[in-house]
Amino acid sequence: MKGKTDFSKGPVWKCIMSQALPLTIAQLVHLLYNVVDRIYIGHMEEGTSIALTGIGLTFPVITLIMAFTALFGNGGVPLFAMARGAGDEEKAGKILGNSFALLLVSSVILTTLGYVFCKPILFAFGASDESFVYARDYLNVYLIGTVFSVITTGMNGYINAEGFPKIGMVSIILGATMNIILDPVFIFVFRMGVKGAALATVISQMISAIWVLSFLFGRKAIIQLRKENIRIKKDITKDIFKLGTSNFIMQGTAFLVQVSCNTTLQSFGGDMYVGIMTVANSIREIFMLPVNGIVNGAQPVISFNYGAGDYERTKSGIKFNTYLGAVYTLVAWALVLIFPKVWFGVFSDDASMAEAGATALRVYFFGFVFMALQFAGQSTFQAVGDAKHAIFFSLLRKAIIVVPLTLLLPRMGLGVMGVFLAEPISNIIGGTASYLTMRLTVYKKLG
Repeated sequence: MKGKTDFSKGPVWKCIMSQALPLTIAQLVHLLYNVVDRIYIGHMEEGTSIALTGIGLTFPVITLIMAFTALFGNGGVPLFAMARGAGDEEKAGKILGNSFALLLVSSVILTTLGYVFCKPILFAFGASDESFVYARDYLNVYLIGTVFSVITTGMNGYINAEGFPKIGMVSIILGATMNIILDPVFIFVFRMGVKGAALATVISQMISAIWVLSFLFGRKAIIQLRKENIRIKKDITKDIFKLGTSNFIMQGTAFLVQVSCNTTLQSFGGDMYVGIMTVANSIREIFMLPVNGIVNGAQPVISFNYGAGDYERTKSGIKFNTYLGAVYTLVAWALVLIFPKVWFGVFSDDASMAEAGATALRVYFFGFVFMALQFAGQSTFQAVGDAKHAIFFSLLRKAIIVVPLTLLLPRMGLGVMGVFLAEPISNIIGGTASYLTMRLTVYKKLG
């Protein structure tokens, strides 16, 4: 079994693709957790537009939960992979257990804070009296499943890092399939509306979490999750924080962007444009899936070979990661520019929203190809343990570029389109800077 998960053997691109393909399928299915909710809600008979707006207002809260998941879960995966590559399985086991303990504690705290501050948070994020009702109903149910969501997303990366991407894929497919089945039942048959969508998601996340833990505690895992290792240790936690901070900032700055977008759009365009941004983000999530699959497939391979001291294979992994991502994002960009109304129609029947939304999509996706450069640089910094650069470029694109532009451009005469224009500007500047810096720093270390 260990021989099958040895990333030092065989062509590097095959190692990456053997990881990336199952991960992409898993992430595609995982996306259905939330996207299917939005599709069904967007086609309800009554209140579809305002309901979509309400769901969009919950995105910052969900993103913040995912930020802590990335901090404590994804932050440990490169360390875990490097420990495996160096042959130190005892250290790898301790990293695994420490990460799990951090995820459990953070999920309890986040759930509590979510219930206590639900109303002021949603109004601060741009809710109106009408949209707040839908946002509150969805979030109150969704928060019940925080611990399941955190465990599934945070621990599934370790299954992939052990060389079992198909097992990781199944863990996501199980829950997402259940979500697809339960969504129409709860929303339409039981007439639960947005509450039904949230309940279907919670049940689905619970099923996925059970599957993930059953594998990690089981005998098939190369590095098992053992009870004696489930404890928070200062030195390991410090290292997880260093690498996880870049993931946290990426998600955390996405949280800031969502809040600034919602509040600005509410001021300049009202509930309809908040709904349009909800759809734009949903479409972007769909097109980002293969990029995430490629990046997440390459990262453990790069980390493993870097930890083993094989720098030629490390460089080969970085190149393949970059080229494949660039080709895909170029194709995806073209599809959105040519068929914006088709993509928008998947989420809403509202003709007025679709007309304005098509223009917004073309602006929002301009320069999408530069995201490949952003992720190639960002993932490489994380894979080789370069926390400083990973953190900086996480901050650069979102916090330093997008948020200020989102607040300034609409007030400079561009109106709501200024909000959508901030994204492509950040893609071009941030992506180029991240990739060039990676080439000048990491490649120097690799000789």
